[in-house]
Amino acid sequence: MSSEPLLSYREVVAGYTGPVVGPVSFDLHPGDVLGLVGPNGCGKSTLIGALTGASRVFAGEVVRGTGVSIGYQRQRPVRDADVPLRADELLHLTGADAEPPESLRPLLGKRVDRLSGGQFQLLTVWACLGGEAQVVVLDEPTNNMDPAAVGALTDLLQASRGDRAVLVVTHDARFLAGVSARILEVGR
Repeated sequence: MSSEPLLSYREVVAGYTGPVVGPVSFDLHPGDVLGLVGPNGCGKSTLIGALTGASRVFAGEVVRGTGVSIGYQRQRPVRDADVPLRADELLHLTGADAEPPESLRPLLGKRVDRLSGGQFQLLTVWACLGGEAQVVVLDEPTNNMDPAAVGALTDLLQASRGDRAVLVVTHDARFLAGVSARILEVGR
């Protein structure tokens, strides 16, 4: 394990007009998968917002390792029905140059606006994991996924471990167990 974390939260208190969650501390090293779990409204996405700039840090600090890049998959990825983009084109545009896993190959020639919600969700996860980011943030990645897609997502995360770390917000405990994630319970 590298001595310098890729990402550190140090006593972070985050929110919007006022604090919502914290203080929270953790370090992410290469190969780590950390699951943020807790009830709806407890501040899991607010903690991610402290990294992406969507929320405000009231106390503590979020520290990126030197030169560390972040990939972020939103809870509800946006797809525009007016843009006739194929899945392989989307992956190319997002910089996901790694060879997609077998489970995604049948989708590559299809238009993004014609994929199911679960297929699109899986594609956007791979758009992050197949790129160069050293830290990948996945906000509720199992949304819209049937059990087969969750299994494919588990395989994607297991195969992409190594030099990167993954921060996952989810309510799906079975999924987290399948990717051998550390768990951080977030509460009010």
